[in-house]
Amino acid sequence: MSTARAVPDPYARRRRQLMRMAGDNAILVLPSAPMRVRSRDTHFPYRQDSDLWYLTGFEEPDAVLVLVPGRAHGEALLFCRERDPEREAWDGPRVGPEGAVDALGMDDAYPIDDLDEILPGLLEGRTRVYYHFGRDTDFDLKLIGWLNRVRAQVRLGAQPPHEFLELGHLLDEMRLFKSRDELRLMKRAARISVEAHAAAMRAVRPGMHEYDLQAELEYVFRRNEAQPAYESIVGAGANACVLHYRANRARIGEDDLVLIDAGAEYRGYAADITRTFPASGRFTAAQRALHDVVLEAHAESCAQARPGVAYGVIHDTAVEVLVEGLLRLGLLKGRAARLIADGTYKRFYPHKTGHWLGLDVHDVGDYRIDGESRLLEPGMVFTIEPGLYIPPDAPGVAAKWRGLGVRIEDDLAITRDGHDVLTAGLARSADEVEAFMAARS
Repeated sequence: MSTARAVPDPYARRRRQLMRMAGDNAILVLPSAPMRVRSRDTHFPYRQDSDLWYLTGFEEPDAVLVLVPGRAHGEALLFCRERDPEREAWDGPRVGPEGAVDALGMDDAYPIDDLDEILPGLLEGRTRVYYHFGRDTDFDLKLIGWLNRVRAQVRLGAQPPHEFLELGHLLDEMRLFKSRDELRLMKRAARISVEAHAAAMRAVRPGMHEYDLQAELEYVFRRNEAQPAYESIVGAGANACVLHYRANRARIGEDDLVLIDAGAEYRGYAADITRTFPASGRFTAAQRALHDVVLEAHAESCAQARPGVAYGVIHDTAVEVLVEGLLRLGLLKGRAARLIADGTYKRFYPHKTGHWLGLDVHDVGDYRIDGESRLLEPGMVFTIEPGLYIPPDAPGVAAKWRGLGVRIEDDLAITRDGHDVLTAGLARSADEVEAFMAARS
C-alpha cells in the first residue's frame, strides 16, 4: 500500500504537458482502476490504472484525478480516501487528502466522498471534457449525472461543457514516447525478465510440469521486487501452438520444445520475452529447422528498427522471411508473393510481429496515422516476436512438424541512430540455447 513520499518531478511535468495540450477551457477527469472481487470477500491484487499512475504515481484505489488547466485556485486536484486507522490496520497506510499535496505534488486534495459535491462545480464553465468514455461504465454514469446537474442550471446562468473528447487522443501519444526515467525502469524490468527466463531454461527437465517452470520464473520476479506483467505462458509440446496458453499444467515430455512467454513488471513498467528451447537440451533436426526460420525473421525484423522506418515494415519483413522459410521446409507450396497476398501463411503465423510496450504490456499509441503506418521515432519501445505454429492436427503436413510451436521475442527501444535491445543477454539462437543448457549444473 502507499506511504507518503516526495513525488518525483516527472509526474508533475507530465500533468503540465497534458494540460497545455488540452488548453485552458478544458477539464480532464481520470478515475482510478476499480477493485475487482475474486471470490466473495476477497479481491484480485490491486493494480492502478496506468494513466493515473503515469500522471501521479499514486497506488491507491477509490481515487479521481481532476486536471483543470488555468484554474486560479489550483489545476491538479486529487480526490482520495481519507485516513482511517481502523481500516489501515487491516489494509496498510493511506496517503489521505492531507498528505496528498505534499506526497504527490497536488495543488489540492479532497476526500473521495466529496466528489459528488465538488465535481459539478469544476465542470461548470469548462467547454471541453477529456475522459475515457466506455472504460468504466459505473463512472460513466456518474459523470453524466454531474454534467446533467450543471445543465439543469443553464437558466440560472450555468455554462456546461459542450464538447466531450477521448482522453486517449492526448495521453496515449504522450505515453508512447518513453522518457529517460521510464527507459531506466523498463531496462530493469527487462534485466529481471532475462534472469527469470535463464533460470527456467537451466531448471527444465523432461518429466517436470509446466507449472514448475512458471514457479522458477516468478520466483525471480518476486525476488527482484517485480511481479508478472501478464499471465506467464509456459507451453510444452503442442501447447506452444496455443498463442495465449495459460493452463501451465501439462507434463513436459522428453522430446518437447518448451515455449515460455513471460515478462516482469517493475514499478509499473512491463517487459515481454519469449524463448523456445528443447526440454532435453538438444533440438531435433525438425525443431532446429523451424527455430532457425523464426530466428532469421527475428534478426531481419530487428535490422529494420531505426528512426524513419515505417512501423509496418517490421511485420512485413518478418512475414517475407517466414514465408520463404516455410517454402524451403515444404510446409507451404507456391509463390511467396501470392501466399503473402492471399494470407495463406496465416495458417502457421496468425499474429502480428509486435506491439508497443510500457506501462501496459500491450501499450497505448496509434500504429497508423492518417491511414499510413507511422514512422518509428526515438523513445518508442516495442516488441519483435515472430513465430511459427504447426498444429498437431494440421492436414497435409509431415508428422515431424506437427505440434511444433516456436516464438522468439525481444524488447527494443528506438534510439537516435538505431535501436537498443533491452532484453539482450539471453540465449536466442539454437546454438546459444544448446550451449547454455549444456552448461547447466
